[in-house]
Amino acid sequence: MKKFFLKFLGILLVLFVAYLCFLYFASYSEGVRAGRLVKFSHKGVIFKTWEGEISQGVSDAQVFIFSVESSEKQVIDDLTRLQGKFVKLHYFERFGKLFWLGDTKYFVTKVEEDNSINQYLND
Repeated sequence: MKKFFLKFLGILLVLFVAYLCFLYFASYSEGVRAGRLVKFSHKGVIFKTWEGEISQGVSDAQVFIFSVESSEKQVIDDLTRLQGKFVKLHYFERFGKLFWLGDTKYFVTKVEEDNSINQYLND
């Protein structure tokens, strides 16, 4: 009975690790979103994560909420610098959330300033 219990626990552990690897490495979708960078912050108590949102229109229903992995130093610097400007975010979507990486399934990998809209507004 003891051997069966240990084998069962071992199989459960392997399945759990396989599930976490699937969530981390498998990408559900990828794309680009554009809008005004409204918020970008470093938040959390135990697990500090980078979270942000862009406004894609005039209503609250058109807000894209995203996360940035801590290893993406250039993306973090760009988002901090471009606060309040129009940006294009290149992102990928995971199948599920991993709480130690971020609050969302959407992770930004590249940021571009959308100069065409920013120049139009400044004229």
